[in-house]
Amino acid sequence: MSASVDADELVEQTELPRHDAPAGPEQCRQTAGARIGDTLSLAGALIAAIALTGVIATQVMPIQGPLAFILVSYVFFVAIYAVLVRLEETGPVMVDRVVAVLVHTGAFVLVLALTSVLIYPLLRGWQALWHANLFSQDMSTTGPLSPLTQGGVIHAIVGTLLQITIALVITVPLGITTALFLSEFPGPFSRFVRTIVEAMTALPSIVAGLFVLSSFILILGVDKSGFAAGLAITVMMLPIMIRSADVVFRMVPGTLKEASFGLGASHFRTVRDVVLPTARGGLTTAIILATARGIGETSPVLLTAGFAAALNTDPLHGPMVSLPLAVFEFVKSPQPTMIARGFATAVVLMLLVLVLFILARVLGSQTVAKKAKRKQRRAGMSRRMRDQWTRVRELSAQVPIRRTLPFSTVRPEPSTDSSSPDPGSPRA
Repeated sequence: MSASVDADELVEQTELPRHDAPAGPEQCRQTAGARIGDTLSLAGALIAAIALTGVIATQVMPIQGPLAFILVSYVFFVAIYAVLVRLEETGPVMVDRVVAVLVHTGAFVLVLALTSVLIYPLLRGWQALWHANLFSQDMSTTGPLSPLTQGGVIHAIVGTLLQITIALVITVPLGITTALFLSEFPGPFSRFVRTIVEAMTALPSIVAGLFVLSSFILILGVDKSGFAAGLAITVMMLPIMIRSADVVFRMVPGTLKEASFGLGASHFRTVRDVVLPTARGGLTTAIILATARGIGETSPVLLTAGFAAALNTDPLHGPMVSLPLAVFEFVKSPQPTMIARGFATAVVLMLLVLVLFILARVLGSQTVAKKAKRKQRRAGMSRRMRDQWTRVRELSAQVPIRRTLPFSTVRPEPSTDSSSPDPGSPRA
């Protein structure tokens, strides 16, 4: 009896906690944008870091060079900024702000390096880029002391295009088929091939040139030519192409292939109609990466194609120069005009790579969905034109056509006006 009474008293004494409603609207934390306090903290930390580094460099120990000064100032800047943030925020917020500063610094350094790589050759070769003969003449009749109004790199442009075309003709189909074998037919042999491909990715370019020189030129008797250089460039491009295409093919969803098999399609037709169209954009990126690796090679071209100052459009016979090799030959000269030609040739090489990149992206962006949409748009346009033509024909059929005789056979009708006098009656 007492136990039941105690339980009843306990139940009566139990009270649920009350959650009072907030007095005002909930304060939302700002996750984007910059606050005034953050900007002032960054500016204060930067000024304090520069001042502290200046005091250390002048009073404590010497800091040699601007690069060392910048590095020491940056270390002080990060430390001071972390202290300023910790005075107002919690520990996780401080870590987040410091990591954000490090990430933004890395991005800034990357953009600065890329900009300097692009702008420095442009500034050094600006004098030679002004002359149109750079793109229309070769160096067959130009010496080291010749002015910039003579000579050009048309022979190097043609050589680069021929060599990279030969390399792409061999690399693209061979790389795609090998990547399809690695992704569609897994097994011990495919694992062995993948290991060899990954090892060849780090192959030095001079080794590829020596391989083609010893096997094709010295043993088989092939002339030093653009074709031999294209074979050497192929050795450099093929591992990049196979590795990138293999990754792209393995990213194709397995449900698409299973659906194709479920509809009764063969393995070949599944690869042709499902895998390749789905991986088209990734394959374009793989081709761009392989082209970027091969188009900038110098030592394989020098060993397998030699150097020529005249234009050679025959890729099977005779030495043929490329743009990277021309840059190397121009820049090592002590003459200022030749150095300017070298930097201008580097700018031409970058422009050529940019054009090839844009062309590859345009061709690779033509997906199946875009093709179907463009086909529907063309069908709708033709249907509207057909409807307009049908409407014009209907309107022309409703308008009566009045047929008249030629002008020479038209005769005036006799007048029926009573006021006109009769031609046979006498005048009054």
